[in-house]
Amino acid sequence: MTLTEALAWATQRIGAASDSPRQDAEILLAHQLGLSRGQLFTRLREPLRAADAEAFEDLVARRARQLPVAYLTGEKGFWTLLLKVTPAVLVPRPETELLVEWGLECLQACELPQVADLGTGSGAIALALASERPEAAVIATDASAEALAVARGNAADLGLERVQFRCGHWCAPLEGGRFDLIVSNPPYIRAADEHLPALRHEPLSALTDGADGLQCLREIAATAPVLLRPGGWLLLEHGYDQGEAVRGLLRQAGLADIATRRDLGGQERATGGRQP
Repeated sequence: MTLTEALAWATQRIGAASDSPRQDAEILLAHQLGLSRGQLFTRLREPLRAADAEAFEDLVARRARQLPVAYLTGEKGFWTLLLKVTPAVLVPRPETELLVEWGLECLQACELPQVADLGTGSGAIALALASERPEAAVIATDASAEALAVARGNAADLGLERVQFRCGHWCAPLEGGRFDLIVSNPPYIRAADEHLPALRHEPLSALTDGADGLQCLREIAATAPVLLRPGGWLLLEHGYDQGEAVRGLLRQAGLADIATRRDLGGQERATGGRQP
């Protein structure tokens, strides 16, 4: 079969498992052939070699079982970075870039910012901030040693090895520090959420707290503000229907200038507050 025919077959095969089956098929075929998607489009009339066809069929079959494309290719774009990902870490989402954008705004007046990323996973947020603010001192924490190994690898690949990675629960590894910005994308999906089964291939502990989806947000809101310098910001990603609750948590913590920002889909996605 030609590459065009292979893509048509794969798109149909993936259809029930993906909101973007054609895009997934293109990414997987380009990955298998060692091409960019742009290069793939220039070769669509070429035949697919038997060995590549067999490997591509395996990738498509795994995607049809709802394995994330990023796990199948081993990488995911985030901000301006290409990150390695494994099943030990959550696949970075485009909506999380909102935390990077907002965080950079919060740091505009800081000459030598001190930054912490809680529950860093692949290192996406911490490395994106470090790439934009080379002079910043960035510390990223995670309770998973496996996740930190992925994050450290990404830092090395990107030449951002000045970022410090510390193993521990949320703020615990930051004791004694003072920060201009603390950011986090913690688990916030309810244990009973109907969408959770579709995410079964990603680490459950990075998706849900096993309860109402607010437990980690409560803990961070209660412990992170004391680590902020005067004027420092705490920014938290949360579920589309959790904005009001998170605003309440930040008010209880004594933060000022509390605001919520929406993602590109118009959903409330991140809430932040400033230490007076």
